[in-house]
Amino acid sequence: MVIGVTHVLLALFGVAVGIVFGAVPGMTATMALAVFLPLTYAFDMAESLYLLLGLYVGGISGGLIPAILINIPGTPSSLTTTFDGYPMAKRGEGERALKLGITVSLIGGLISLVFLAVLTPQLALLARQFSAVEKFLIIFFAMTVIAALSKGALAKGIFAGFAGVLIKLMGYMATNNKPRLLIPGTESVLRSGFQLLPVLIGLFAIATLFKEAETGMKYSKSDMVETSKDAPKFKVSQLRGQGVNIIRSSLLGLFMGILPGVGGSAASLMAYSQAKTWSKHPEKFGSGIDDGLVASESSNNALTGGALIPLLSLGIPGDSTTAVLVGAFMLQGLQVGPLFITENPEIWTSILVALLVCNLLMFLVMYYPIKWIAKIVQIPKGRLYPVILMMCVVGAFCCRSGVMFDVWAMLIFGVLAYFMGKFKFPTAPFLIGFILGGDLEQYFIEALQGSRGSFEPFFTRPGAIIIWVCIIASMAYVVYDNMKDHKKAKAAK
Repeated sequence: MVIGVTHVLLALFGVAVGIVFGAVPGMTATMALAVFLPLTYAFDMAESLYLLLGLYVGGISGGLIPAILINIPGTPSSLTTTFDGYPMAKRGEGERALKLGITVSLIGGLISLVFLAVLTPQLALLARQFSAVEKFLIIFFAMTVIAALSKGALAKGIFAGFAGVLIKLMGYMATNNKPRLLIPGTESVLRSGFQLLPVLIGLFAIATLFKEAETGMKYSKSDMVETSKDAPKFKVSQLRGQGVNIIRSSLLGLFMGILPGVGGSAASLMAYSQAKTWSKHPEKFGSGIDDGLVASESSNNALTGGALIPLLSLGIPGDSTTAVLVGAFMLQGLQVGPLFITENPEIWTSILVALLVCNLLMFLVMYYPIKWIAKIVQIPKGRLYPVILMMCVVGAFCCRSGVMFDVWAMLIFGVLAYFMGKFKFPTAPFLIGFILGGDLEQYFIEALQGSRGSFEPFFTRPGAIIIWVCIIASMAYVVYDNMKDHKKAKAAK
């Protein structure tokens, strides 16, 4: 594939905007993807990938800026960056900490890219042997991700996930063209159901705007730690002795990214704890030691490539951000899953090249002008959010070339997500249920048609048995993990 100037410029734009969304507390990479998803209508799939992956990489990387300078993780995966990054900034070493974090973020991203290129085709090749039965069970297994994403609120997460499935099924059935799950009077506007784009924007952009408006969008510049003029500068030679830490943390981040539903915060926490366990000076962790910052940032950027492996090979989104990426593929008419690589070899190559370009651009954009990039955390939200709101409304309105109902749908789902947050219902399971609901129904019908109404193949085919083992193991782990957390909370009281 030939890389054009347009591709690089779109990647640069995506990385720069993603960094802003990652660096401003309250905004995330998921929100960046949701807001800018409508722009992909103006480009082909390859160009869209450079923009979206730029937003993804930039959004994850930008989280280290507020984590180090104001002790607020810009993204969940930057939580452990605050442990040692902020103490370094308080010593006046903010610039050195930022450059160290950016450098190891690049290394972690490149390591995950190598494994993405090697592992994804192998998994996809295995999954190509699946019949409709195995495909249904794979989607059902993906639904168990809902439980993993609902830590501490298992029942609410499962309820939200299946509510997403039900809402996805609203509309006319493809098999007999009859309405189902429709409120009387909505047959005309919901003939093809709710559109994905307004739902995405509502869940992750409008709901965030409501939440930020409630708190007043206040920010105090006094929260930001200034870098001392006499502080030591970052040099690449300071990475000596960090090789094992970087590789171990990157591989942990990669592995945790492959596991659907685990998330970036768990990846960085595990990498941080392992770095502390194997360190010769564990007592220094939390006081501003390089090892802790290196472990956190290399793991959370390695997560980006890891999360794409189950997404592209099996069609399983591991978190809300990769679920939005599924939405981007669907809007372009592409289906992620076992056949994705063989049917779209040029798009697969574009993904690998785009990730490489985006990681390199992330380093260049953040490393050299870091003094000015760091001032992103001082952008007044009161000026930034009205622009975002305008972009959301225009994006939803243009979804089907000017259907006003899509704007109302965006607002409806924004209000829904806002109140879900109030009552502690997780949003990500709802989105995953909405995205997977259609495939869940389609493969179930195909499997029953192929077996003439018999459920026997669901439990007797070798592939099905293996997937059932994975489903049971996944649910058992989630129940065990929730019970363990419940006991800890009870003991703390």
